[in-house]
Amino acid sequence: MKLDVTKLDQWQIPEEWLRIKTLDAHTGGEPLRIILEGYPDLPGDTILLKRRYATAHYEDIRKALMWEPRGHADMYGCILTPPVTSEADYGVLFIHNEGFSTMCGHAVIALSKVLIETGIYPAQEPLTTIKIDAPPGLITSYAQVENNRVTNVFFRSVPAFVLAQDRSVDVPGLGNIRYDIAFGGAFYAFVHAQDAGVELKPKCYGELIQKGMAIKHAVMASEDIRHPVEADLGFLYGTIFTGPAEDEQHHSRNVCIFADGEVDRSPTGSGVSARMALHHARNEINEKEPVIIESILGTTMTASVHDTLSWEGYDAVIPEVGGTAYITGINEFLVDPEDPLKRGFFFR
Repeated sequence: MKLDVTKLDQWQIPEEWLRIKTLDAHTGGEPLRIILEGYPDLPGDTILLKRRYATAHYEDIRKALMWEPRGHADMYGCILTPPVTSEADYGVLFIHNEGFSTMCGHAVIALSKVLIETGIYPAQEPLTTIKIDAPPGLITSYAQVENNRVTNVFFRSVPAFVLAQDRSVDVPGLGNIRYDIAFGGAFYAFVHAQDAGVELKPKCYGELIQKGMAIKHAVMASEDIRHPVEADLGFLYGTIFTGPAEDEQHHSRNVCIFADGEVDRSPTGSGVSARMALHHARNEINEKEPVIIESILGTTMTASVHDTLSWEGYDAVIPEVGGTAYITGINEFLVDPEDPLKRGFFFR
């Protein structure tokens, strides 16, 4: 029997149901669900104030869109807001399985692609600049455009700096683990994968989550992590395992375990930003020297130190990170208020 799909156009969605329109994309395999319509307006003169309000009042919406049955344990998304500074074109909040993060490079790359290719933001060839108010500050994104298609995106982020080097902590089941902490819009603990006895391969997905979360909790218990300006940014977001690249033309490989055990499929834009500060502090890379970093999938981001500066008592860098994104779908999600699973769930 042939289905008469035209009946869908005649179906009246009940007025009491929540309707949210999204456009989905991915950067290096890491998903991004961009909320375009249906999310309530957020009061607040800064992005961090909007983030606090969303956390306090709209957790049900975040869970409905990130968790099953509409999402999954590793889903990621963002909420567009009006800008809060005179320089910016948009504001953005980042969401995941645990809550609201502070910075996300893969999201900036995908968002830039989506805004330009859908015509929401006017394209200029060969380079379109978009300025975005994000929780850690102003992010400037540059999209390379050819025949109205975005071929590549790179962004310059907030100052990245090293908080701690060559520390060690006892991790249950792993013993003594050496780590560094650096900030690239969020704080990460960096650990050599070899020290944790894990490979940076898809087959080790579960082991990476287990060990990454154990290290994260151990470091959180041993370190007082504070941001020099904003208290809301002062927390450890995740563990990043580093190791050799599989492609000899690439610099290295990253696998980030963040939030409540999410595994980033991309090299992690904010994590790569933090790594630029680490490598520069160790004199391992020069200013403007590009390096290519792999993800668990083998997808890549290119990163460099765009500039150096002294910032709030730290020797900091302005990282530049680039990559490519792809649009995967347009969705209108519905939430039936009578659905017992309307708030979502996820398994790990």
